[in-house]
Amino acid sequence: MQARNLIASLALGMTLTAIPVIPSYAQEKTPNLYNLSGYNSRGQQVKVNYSASSLTGKPHFHYEDKEQKLDFAGDQIQTTESEIGTLVTVIIRRTVDTGSTTFSLLLPRINLRQANNAKIETYGITTTNRFSVIPQFNQGQTQTYQLTPLKGTAEFVFF
Repeated sequence: MQARNLIASLALGMTLTAIPVIPSYAQEKTPNLYNLSGYNSRGQQVKVNYSASSLTGKPHFHYEDKEQKLDFAGDQIQTTESEIGTLVTVIIRRTVDTGSTTFSLLLPRINLRQANNAKIETYGITTTNRFSVIPQFNQGQTQTYQLTPLKGTAEFVFF
C-alpha cells in the first residue's frame, strides 16, 4: 500500500514538473498612457492624451479641439469599467441653463506583454446633455452622441 502511494506521489511530482511555467515577462502588462487623435464628423481634429497616473499619483486628461484646449486631473476625471472597455469621461462644456457636454474616451483592453507600447484604434464619444430650466422642455431624448474615430498609441511608462 505504501509503495503504491509512493509511486503515485512520484508520478504526480513528475507531472507537475513537466507543466510549463509562463515566464514573468509574458504576464499581462496594461498601458497607463494614451496619445490619440482623429477627426470628428464636422472635420475638426480632436487630440486626447490620458495618463492613468502621474508623478503625483493622480490621473491626467488633456482634450483639444478647434475651439478649446482643456486639462483635467484627479476627481475631474471619471472612469467606468464595462464589458466593452474602460470609459474615461470629462466635462468639456458646462452651462447653467442648457445642459453640458462630456467627452468619453473608450479604452479597449490591451496587453502589452513584452512591448512598452502598441498602436490602437478606438472612439471618443461626445455627449450633449440637454437641459432646460423650463420643466416641460425636459421631455424625450435628452442626450445625443457624436463618435470620433481615434488612432494613436498606448504605452506603459514609469511615473
